[in-house]
Amino acid sequence: MPQHQQKGQKKTRDPVETSVPAPLPLQLSLENNLQEIKRRTGNSSDIVIRTFTNEPLNPLSLAFIYVDGLVNADSVNQTVLQPLMESVPLKSQELPPAAAYALIKDQMLPVGGVSEGKTLEALLPLLFEGYTLILFDGIQTALAADTSGWEKRSINEPTSQGVIRGPKEGFTESLRTGTSMLRRRLKTTDLRIEEYKIGQRTQTGIALVYLAGIASEQVLAEIRRRLDAINTDSILESNYIEEFIQDGGLTPFPTIQNTERPDAMAGGILEGQVGIIIDGTPFALLAPSTFFNFFQSSEDYYQRYDISSFLRLIRYGAFFVSMLLPALYIAVTTFHQEMLPTTLLISLAAQREGVPLPALAEALLMELTFDVLREAGVRMPRTIGPAISIVGALVLGQAAVQAGLVSAAMVIVVSFTAISNFVIPSLAIANSIRLIRFVMMFIASTLGLFGIMSFLMVLLIHVAGLRSFGVPYLSPVAPMIPRYLKDVFIRVPLWTMNMRPKTDLGKETRRQGANQKPQPVETASQQQADQPQPRKEDPL
Repeated sequence: MPQHQQKGQKKTRDPVETSVPAPLPLQLSLENNLQEIKRRTGNSSDIVIRTFTNEPLNPLSLAFIYVDGLVNADSVNQTVLQPLMESVPLKSQELPPAAAYALIKDQMLPVGGVSEGKTLEALLPLLFEGYTLILFDGIQTALAADTSGWEKRSINEPTSQGVIRGPKEGFTESLRTGTSMLRRRLKTTDLRIEEYKIGQRTQTGIALVYLAGIASEQVLAEIRRRLDAINTDSILESNYIEEFIQDGGLTPFPTIQNTERPDAMAGGILEGQVGIIIDGTPFALLAPSTFFNFFQSSEDYYQRYDISSFLRLIRYGAFFVSMLLPALYIAVTTFHQEMLPTTLLISLAAQREGVPLPALAEALLMELTFDVLREAGVRMPRTIGPAISIVGALVLGQAAVQAGLVSAAMVIVVSFTAISNFVIPSLAIANSIRLIRFVMMFIASTLGLFGIMSFLMVLLIHVAGLRSFGVPYLSPVAPMIPRYLKDVFIRVPLWTMNMRPKTDLGKETRRQGANQKPQPVETASQQQADQPQPRKEDPL
């Protein structure tokens, strides 16, 4: 404990080292205000300042300030400059500054959003959001008209969560576009959107989206508390928010989902999750998230339940293959050869006869080579990407086997492991498995199957202890809630999922009516007739 800090004294948070100045009220002099704005913005070339005077008939002096490139030029001209320039009262009457201010504020700005500010700290963030500031000489209050209209990327298909059947649109970098896409899907008055500004320098817009009455109030309070506690100078992507608010910072497993798909976020919100949309990135967050959420895809609900269940089981199988297959190969070929059939053992021994490296070195060489090729494929231009695949698959793989550096069996093991890793729909947990796989290989090379089983037990205990905003990470399996297993390992028909998934903190509410199973009219009428009729009470 520092010597200057007394026992029991409340700790204070270290301030963020920024040059953000103290709030400065506007001055009566328009010229002084403009000089202060020029000084703070470094007289940047994209800051446009226009002054308006009508002396000697009217002593009114105004200044319009906006950022070129962040505003819609037509909106500035038609809704701010033209009405004020052509105003008859401003031209023909001698108005005091206060009367001119009220006239302009109430009658002469045909824009949707008009704000007032008395300090530069309140006005400058609006200026950098595309507002046009209107400063008056002789008044310590300014107006800000919403004229934002910068260039935006059009809505395209998500790049990381593609589907064969389903919506083809994904979030863009615009916060307002993201909230509007959710509004278009959730046409209910219960949809709530709370906005935050986080980052002292970036002032990044954050939207907290949820359904009132369905999202847990405890989860909402915890998310709000963690967002309010963020004290940083910049937020540039959703991972900044994710790392600041997620549980279990020392675990390789993600506890918050990220998605590019508005339909996936709408589905999560309908099941009680809370969405977080960040301005400047197409990746939004969903919390709380359990382990099984990362194996669900939007497409599971856009095709038949039997096909969806089959594919989901394949994903779980691919999860274990991706995590364990190289480690099992190393353990069996190094310590437990008696587990292999004689024919297979002889074949593997013949392949490894000329290989100078142990099985662990073989696996590491191939795994690291694949990761290098994968990173190169991501960073290279799209036109060169196929060439990287050809070099990796044909040249390096075949050449390594012919040179006797690795065995053909190891190439098959690593290739199947890599393909299995891509089957998992969530990139976050797929990357986690890549790290765990390396730990598994080192343990398998020293302790064999005993080490693998021991590490799996430790990993299971660790995962069982994780929480996502108070929700157990393995729910509804641990703690076990059998009636909510309908959408975990398999996906049952939609007409049987009458209730929303329940967590310890979430609300259990009915999402659809009973008896939704489709059936012929005659059968339904017969079943209704077979049901016991309520006894009619005697009117006497």
